[in-house]
Amino acid sequence: MSTKVEFKNVTKKYKMYTRQIDKIKDLFTSKESGDFHYALSDVSFSVESGEIVGIIGLNGSGKSTMSNLISGVTMPNEGDVYVNGTASLIAISAGLNGQLTGLENIELKGLMMGLSKKQIQEITPKVIEFAEVGKFINQPVKNYSSGMRSRLGFAISINIDPDVLVIDEALSVGDPTFTQKCLDKMNEFKENGKTIFFISHSLGQVKSFCTKAIWVHYGKIKDYGDVLPVTAQYQKFLADYQKMTPEERIKFKAEQLKENNHGLLMTNDVKTKKGFFDIFKK
Repeated sequence: MSTKVEFKNVTKKYKMYTRQIDKIKDLFTSKESGDFHYALSDVSFSVESGEIVGIIGLNGSGKSTMSNLISGVTMPNEGDVYVNGTASLIAISAGLNGQLTGLENIELKGLMMGLSKKQIQEITPKVIEFAEVGKFINQPVKNYSSGMRSRLGFAISINIDPDVLVIDEALSVGDPTFTQKCLDKMNEFKENGKTIFFISHSLGQVKSFCTKAIWVHYGKIKDYGDVLPVTAQYQKFLADYQKMTPEERIKFKAEQLKENNHGLLMTNDVKTKKGFFDIFKK
C-alpha cells in the first residue's frame, strides 16, 4: 500500500477581523499581526491507500478544517498537506452555488474536478437519479432544503469518482432511507479500494464503516490508529465529559485551549500563505 494522504506539521489559523475593510487591507500587505483563531496546530499523520478513516472529536476541535485541507478548499499556514490524486468534499452545500440550478451545479462541479463536457453529460443522469430531488434539479440550489443540498452534493461527488472522498457530516440530514443508500454507495467505494475520510458524530457508523480513526482534540491529534481502540478511548472520554457540570466544562475547555495552542490567540509579525477562500473567512 502507498501513502494517499499525509499531513506534515500542519497549522491552520484564521485571522479575526473587527471591520470588513480590514480584510481588504490584508490583500495589500504581507505583514500580519492581530488576533488569530488556531483551528489546527502542528498536526502530522499519514493515511495509506484504501483506508477508511473516521474523524471524531468534540465540536470546534478542527474536524471540518481538516476536511477542507484534505479536499483543497483551504491551504495550511504552516506545514504541508500531500494528497495523491483528486479529492472531493461532501458536506452540506459544499461546492454548490446557491444562485445556480442543480443542473448547472453538476456541470460546474464537474468542470472544477477536470471532467470534459462529454464526461459531465454522461454522469448527469446518474447524479439526478441518485440525488432524488425531482423537479428541483432545475431550480436554484438556494431554494433547496439542507437535506436536498446534501443529497445533490453527495450524488455529484460519488459520480465524479474521486481518488479520495471526504464526507463531512453529510449524512446527518435527510431520511434514514437515503442515508442507507449513501452508506451502500460508500461501501461500494470501499470495496473498490478508495480512500475515504468520514467525519461523523455517530460512533456507531464510524465503528461499522471505518478501518481507522483520528481523534481530533482542540486542534491536535489525540489518538490515531485502528478504529475500535480509538473509538473506545473517545467513548470513555465522552462519558467522563458528560458527567461534568457546566462550570467544570468551561474550566476544562479553557485548560485544553491553552495546553493545545487552540482557539483565539495573539500573533505578531507572522508572514503566512493564504488560500483564496481564507481571505473571506471570519
